[in-house]
Amino acid sequence: MNSQPNRAKLTKGYVDRIKPGPKDEFHWDTDTKGFGVRVTPTGKISFIVQGRVASAKEARITIGPYGVFTVDQARDVAREHLRSMRMGIDPRDLKRQDEAMKVSLRTVADAYFARPGMLKESTRSEMDRHIEQVFEAWKDRPIASITPAECRKRYEEMATKGLRGKGPAPTQASIAMVTLRTLINFAKDEYKRLDGSPIIEHNPVAILKKDLKPSAPRTRHIDRRKMGDFWHLLTEARKVPFNDDALSGIDLVMFLCLTGARRNEAAMLTWDRVNIDENDAANCWWHLPDPKNKNPVWLPLSSQAVVILKSRKRVEDNPYVFTSRSKAGHIMDTRAPLERFSKAIGMERLSAHDLRRTFVTLGVKACRLDVAKLELLTNHVPQGITARHYLETSDLKDYYPEVQAIGDWIEAEGRVAAAKAVGENIVPLRA
Repeated sequence: MNSQPNRAKLTKGYVDRIKPGPKDEFHWDTDTKGFGVRVTPTGKISFIVQGRVASAKEARITIGPYGVFTVDQARDVAREHLRSMRMGIDPRDLKRQDEAMKVSLRTVADAYFARPGMLKESTRSEMDRHIEQVFEAWKDRPIASITPAECRKRYEEMATKGLRGKGPAPTQASIAMVTLRTLINFAKDEYKRLDGSPIIEHNPVAILKKDLKPSAPRTRHIDRRKMGDFWHLLTEARKVPFNDDALSGIDLVMFLCLTGARRNEAAMLTWDRVNIDENDAANCWWHLPDPKNKNPVWLPLSSQAVVILKSRKRVEDNPYVFTSRSKAGHIMDTRAPLERFSKAIGMERLSAHDLRRTFVTLGVKACRLDVAKLELLTNHVPQGITARHYLETSDLKDYYPEVQAIGDWIEAEGRVAAAKAVGENIVPLRA
């Protein structure tokens, strides 16, 4: 392990007289066995300590550079390290443990997100939102310092009051705590002692094990008898938007109604993945290259969706369809128009995913469409063996009649609601 060892009592005068050689040289202290200096060919001098941890392999530890440490300071550190080694404790383990115990929640999250190909952008964004909003007060704290009691308290705050005190949000509280649990489990695996034992022994989120049960499947959607009113409200609002971002948000909501798309997948739509054929309505489509289920898909566009897309302004140096002034460059949140109009149609609240369920429900109840086709159009790979192995699940452009039927139904109901809004006498006709 040594190269050209020299032995002498290390003093400031001795160290100052050391001349570098053609390769690393070591000078060992005769006063404290195992304490020494390493001298590189460039003249850099560092204090080191070398010893054995119990009967294990010999360990060499760098204390620090000469100048930062004096000889006496470095010797004191060396003696502490040697004392630890005699007790069977590896100082490198203690240093690693000390560093790991200081790693913040934010740092762990960044390391988790940085793993190539492991997370979709939408998942990463959602988890990052939890760190920055739900756990804002903890993000710069050592992750190992988070206690079970704190997890319980934060969960109950979210479950009963919501993030901004607007009302109970038990589902969001559970999802946020799952994010925290995932990051702490990652930290347990990532930060270990030299013997392989984890720095974090127990995940504090485990105290909520009974609370974080899978939520019951949601079924909330817009009643088909209210869909015309909702569409009319959106149509009127887009005529006089507050600003360009508000218009993008309204257009995105209308696009979600007409396609059944997931919010983030539609919000991040870029113009290079849109095809509008002026001569063939059935050849208008949009493409999802990396959706949630990893099944790339080409989806048809109804004439109503095409009208919305054609009305969108293309912004120079911004590839997105539903643009925003935000750092992301595209609309991230649809809550503003949804909160604005949900109560007007008799609903306490409405989410972007509710529009996805509405698309399927309208397809089945109002348009009498095949549910298997609607599964495909919402990019759910069929569960049946025959459908899964024999149906085309990527190129769905031939299902244009299905999306057009839904678009036509929504548009017709919107016209009825518009007529009622100005007092026209509407008489329902027998189907």
